Amino acid sequence: MESRIFEAKVESRRLDQYLTNHCSEFSRAEIQRLIKSGLVNVNGKTSKASDRVKIGDNIIIHVPEPSPTHLIPQPMDLDIIWEDQHLLIVNKPAGLTVHPAPGHPSHTLVNALLAIYPNLPGIGGERRPGIVHRLDKDTSGLMLVAKTAHSHRTLSNAIKNRRIRKGYTALLNGHINHKTGLIDACIARDPRHRKRMAIVDGGKPSKTHYSVIRYVNNFTLAHIYPETGRTHQIRVHMASIGHPLVGDKLYGHMSPILPHQFLHAHLLGFDHPVTENYLEFSIPLPNSLETALIYADNDIEYNTDGINSPQQHIKVGRE
Repeated sequence: MESRIFEAKVESRRLDQYLTNHCSEFSRAEIQRLIKSGLVNVNGKTSKASDRVKIGDNIIIHVPEPSPTHLIPQPMDLDIIWEDQHLLIVNKPAGLTVHPAPGHPSHTLVNALLAIYPNLPGIGGERRPGIVHRLDKDTSGLMLVAKTAHSHRTLSNAIKNRRIRKGYTALLNGHINHKTGLIDACIARDPRHRKRMAIVDGGKPSKTHYSVIRYVNNFTLAHIYPETGRTHQIRVHMASIGHPLVGDKLYGHMSPILPHQFLHAHLLGFDHPVTENYLEFSIPLPNSLETALIYADNDIEYNTDGINSPQQHIKVGRE
């Protein structure tokens, strides 16, 4: 069991708030769970989340080892773009669910990762070991996976504080008139359709930047950079301005050129959780989406013979 030991330099009305502000690798919910489990001591005594913090208080946080998981390792072919002992970057294909969920208990990215990395169980949670962020089942592209508890906490905190750069390539219905733009609209669960998200007053603040690459027949190929990370954010925001993703049956309509939404996570940049060096990864569209572009440009209906491209580009350090 790891321990964090430090002396309070400022006062705070609540212990959980103080620790959240001064231990960036933990979320407030994680801090509260540690306190509730008796793993946070102040001046040698167990504490409560509502306890006040005084200057000079000696605080010890005991961090338990990752708990075991009951998930089943299942070998699958994975496209690992890059890895070291702390993390890995995987190119997820469209159609692969990230982690087990009700109705989909197996044959997910997590099951495949466990077959390659048996030490992942418990890192970041029993159901989603190693997973730092998610992609929708039918979205392809780059995903960040932590191999250690420290990396998971650090990278999760970086996402929470918007310090990870993510870029997507999307094909949108219609022509967007402005070459660049920002969509700033709150997102929450759709009150009329529980499987959908929607633009809702009082929802979570959400911002999405976009830039047009080119027009393809009656469509727009664009790069999209979400500033926040809400569920279905890109899909909701683009549909809200009248340009839903091609093939997005939930927020738009079916497409004759692709059986699922055209969305690919092509860019991922972040500070390494241990070395603090900036890493940036980019990959091209998979062949299935490149083929969809040809179909879009020539009014051809899709087939199912597309395969993923192995090409990639890796950059270390900031320009």
